[in-house]
Amino acid sequence: MPGGKKMGQAWIKLVDTEIASLDNADATDLLVASCLAAAAQGDCNAYFDLGVAFSTAGHGVACDLIEAHKWFNLAAVAGHEEAALCRADISEEMTAREIAEAQRRAREWIADTRRAAA
Repeated sequence: MPGGKKMGQAWIKLVDTEIASLDNADATDLLVASCLAAAAQGDCNAYFDLGVAFSTAGHGVACDLIEAHKWFNLAAVAGHEEAALCRADISEEMTAREIAEAQRRAREWIADTRRAAA
C-alpha cells in the first residue's frame, strides 16, 4: 500500500486524538479503542457500535447523545440501515442545537479522516 506507514501513523494519531477528546477516563477501553481504529478506516459497523456505546453508556463511555448521533449519522451515511433508525430515535431526545453540533462533529470527522488519508 503506497504510503502505508505514514498513513498508518496518521490514522493512529487521529484515533488517539478522538480518544483523548472523550471526557470519561474509562474511554480507553479496548473495545472502544478498537472501534475508533476501525472507524478511522471507514468501517460503518464500527461507527454503529460507537453510536450504541455512546447512546447506552456502554463499554466505559458516558452517555453522550451528541456523540451517539454523530456515530449513527456516519454509519447511516455509509449505508447502515439500523443506524438511521437509531439516529432518528435519539434525535427525539435532543434539541436542535445538539443535533446541529452532532452534525458538525460528523462533518469534522469526515474532514479529518480525509486529511489523514492524504
